[in-house]
Order: sequence, then structure tokens, then C-alpha cells
Amino acid sequence: MAASNGAKSPSKMGPKVLFYSLLLTLQYGAQPLISKRCIGKEVIVTSSVLTCEIVKVVCALILMARDGSLKGLAKEWTLMGSLTASGLPAAIYALQNSLLQISYRSLDSLTFSILNQTKIFFTAFFTFIILRQKQSVQQIGALCLLIMAAVLLSVGEGSNKTSSSGINPEQVLFSGIIPVLVASVLSGLASSLCQWASQVKKHSSYLMTVEMSIVGSLCMLASTLKSPDGEAIKRHGFFHGWTALTLVPVISNALGGILVGLVTSHAGGVRKGFVIVSALLVTALLQFAFEGKPPSSYCLVALPLVISSISLYQKYPYLDKKKKKV
Repeated sequence: MAASNGAKSPSKMGPKVLFYSLLLTLQYGAQPLISKRCIGKEVIVTSSVLTCEIVKVVCALILMARDGSLKGLAKEWTLMGSLTASGLPAAIYALQNSLLQISYRSLDSLTFSILNQTKIFFTAFFTFIILRQKQSVQQIGALCLLIMAAVLLSVGEGSNKTSSSGINPEQVLFSGIIPVLVASVLSGLASSLCQWASQVKKHSSYLMTVEMSIVGSLCMLASTLKSPDGEAIKRHGFFHGWTALTLVPVISNALGGILVGLVTSHAGGVRKGFVIVSALLVTALLQFAFEGKPPSSYCLVALPLVISSISLYQKYPYLDKKKKKV
């Protein structure tokens, strides 16, 4: 998660990268809100996640065809290599996406977005365990700041009798806070495994998107044999509760994953950190504008802590002194 040393400064970005960054900022900021407003409570979680994965595959294949990498895929691709590189991250991401869909429904948009940033901490932790990727002193301080904000917000919202989301505290804790924090742990683990695959297995980001979406979808389909969602699909049908608006957050979520890859590949971690900070502010504004809910007192304290944490983390990446001397 450390920023790329060769990343360009925001002032030197080309118009294409600025456009990608603006789109990603809006997508990040609006995703929690449009998910809550467009996906009804009766919509089966598995159906929305599976549809999102299908959209991701289509988008990634189109981009691979456009850059010419799809032509040589038949010669280079192997089933064993695919499962080794993408199998475990795919299963993890499938579970993570389901937990996020559950969490959307029980938290206000800003609380969700702030807690979701704890994935930065867990990514740093797992990249150190798996890839031995170190953090600078400033980054360690930033991660501690992030965890402080998450603990403050979790304890505050989980025990607040008048939750800003209008839901009872027990539901906020067990159906909102815990799922999003577990999803952050899974996101950190899966992201680290993806970094390992891209470095060791030399898989492109688009190819990994296709592989993980397909494998993840198969895992979810297998889980429906015994899960409550599977029973609901058999009883009511796959698209139970869907409307035309349900497609909006599904497509937005899929395109967001593509935009992350474009921004990171063109501009590095500094720009992505700038996008995340801007998106948190966009979420706060949209929540107030469309839901009439000002941020809770806990969010008002946690938000500047998280923004400071992300800014510090991206600004001071770890520099290997030995490589620097060489």
C-alpha cells in the first residue's frame, strides 16, 4: 500500500489521469449512498454480488481486447497458474463483498466509509507478513492514528442509543460495524495476496480481475447450496426485489475496481490517497444533501483523524536505505 516512489505529484498529472481521479472520487464517495438507496432490503445479497462480478469480467475483457493482451492469453494462460495466483484471493474477495453489502444497510454512508478505510492497516500488516514490505516510522504512526479513529467510531456508534443511521445500537454493531471491519481484514489479506501474485506470478491486473471474478462467482454459487441466500433464491428467484435502479450501484462498484487500477497504474499511491481523502468529504456532503443527516459527533472527531492518517501514510513511504545507496 505504500506509495510508489516514482509517482507524479498531483500538479503534474495529465488530463486523462485527472479525469480518472475525478471519476474515482465520485464513485468512492457516492457508492455507500447509492447502495443504500438503490438496493432494497429484500434484494438477495448473493444476487447483487454475483451480478457485479459478471460486470467486472465483461469490463476487464473489453479493456484486455482494447490493449491487445487478450490475443496472447490462450498461449500463456494455464488453469493451475490461474488457481495459484487468483484462487484464494477470489474466495476472500467474494466473502468480503457479501459482508460489505450487509454492512451498507445498517450504517450511515460516512460511518461506513470511515470504517472501511481500516483496510489500509490490514493491507500493511499482511504485506509485511507475506511480502516483508516494511513501513516507515511516519506510516506506522499514521496506521496507529487510523486504528484510534476506528476504535473511537466503533465504540461510539455501537453504544449510541440514538444512532445517526436511525437503527438500534445492537443492529448497528452486529450488522454494520463488525461486518465492515471483518471485510477490511479480508480486503487486506486478499490485496496482499494479489500483490504477491502480480510480483511472483507476473499476472496483469485485468487478467487477475477476470480470474478472481470467475473463481469468486463459482465459490458463491457453491455456497448457495447450503446458505440462507441459496434458499431465498430457490424460493423467490435470483432477481427477487430488483428494480432498474438496483443495477446502478452494481455497475458503479464494478467500474470502481477498474478505475482503481487505472489511477494506480498511471499515478501511483499518492494520487489514490488523494482520491480517498476527497471521497470521504464527498460522502459527508452527499449524506447531508440527500439524506438530511449531518455527521455524528463521533464521525466529526474520527474524520479528521482518518484524513490525516491517509495523507501521512501516502506522503512518507518506506525507503530502503541499502537500495538508496546503490
